[in-house]
Amino acid sequence: MVSMHDSYNTSANALFDVLDLNQDGNLSRQELHAAAKRLGWHWHEAPILALLDLLAVKAPIPRNEFTGIMQQVKNDPMGPYGEVLLKSPHFFERPPSETAPPRPPAPDNASHCRPRQPRDRISGNDLLTLLNQYAGQAVAEDYRQLCNAFDVCSIDPASAALLIIDPQRSFTKGSWMQSIGDGAAQDVAPIVNAFNACADSLQRLYGRMEVMFTRCPFPPGSYGWDDSLTDIIHRQQLYFIKPGNSVLFPPFNGFREWTARCIARGIDTLVLGGCTLNSCVRVSAIEAAAYFKNQDLRILIDLSMCGARLRNFMPSPSYGGISGVASAVRQMVAAGVQVVPQVEWQ
Repeated sequence: MVSMHDSYNTSANALFDVLDLNQDGNLSRQELHAAAKRLGWHWHEAPILALLDLLAVKAPIPRNEFTGIMQQVKNDPMGPYGEVLLKSPHFFERPPSETAPPRPPAPDNASHCRPRQPRDRISGNDLLTLLNQYAGQAVAEDYRQLCNAFDVCSIDPASAALLIIDPQRSFTKGSWMQSIGDGAAQDVAPIVNAFNACADSLQRLYGRMEVMFTRCPFPPGSYGWDDSLTDIIHRQQLYFIKPGNSVLFPPFNGFREWTARCIARGIDTLVLGGCTLNSCVRVSAIEAAAYFKNQDLRILIDLSMCGARLRNFMPSPSYGGISGVASAVRQMVAAGVQVVPQVEWQ
């Protein structure tokens, strides 16, 4: 008599045979994505694709590990978002920068924002041009005034960590963008602008400071980094799987542990960028601020690196006559999150 356990192992082995394109007994990320496209994986399989991609980020997955992973996913009520995530490199490998001795406290002028003289803090900003072109001068002026209510910040990269939320091609060319329908390219133009700003910052900062990313589970072809970032981000770069709005879910995605290690090393500021400002960035910032409230960690939003759909920059009755972006900023400030129009990295 064949047990359920044996039956599931047989199924996992059969799946491995299909995914292991070169039949060498190891599943690489390249094979995973190529096979997933051939098999027509879509939204239903996106969580498994995300899990396997993360677990293979440092090295291919051998057959016996694959069957164990699939069995654990099957037995866990949270499936691919459960304790199987403890197998990720977040929990068994420490990059050299994370095992370095704690840094001495940074001087006050390095670890805190230094307000600039009052001025138009986002003059010449590409986003203003986009808003003026696609949404009108009034919307662009509203956003200018929103940004001018906050100080520009100067931060030493040694005293901060940077977390970019979901900088994936799904939002600019893939399944998420395509789901919008007519006018999608115009609607996501502010997100494209934000990812370009993230790329500009990473050109200067990647390798100089702690940098991490989140990814939402998306179908093959939409899961990867945005095109603006593919030549910058290392192919073995770790990330946090984030299926919802909050970086704190699922609980074993590694965010808490990474942030705690950053704090232990003397980092006092976590800067967030990415998309979307009124959704995942907002929720992640507010919940991170609450979770680390008593650990001397400042959560800071760099608006220049944050994107949202064009429609969310427009006034709406849903937000009492202000925009979804303005409402998100108000909520974050009320929760103790610091918002700045732009970080000037030293």
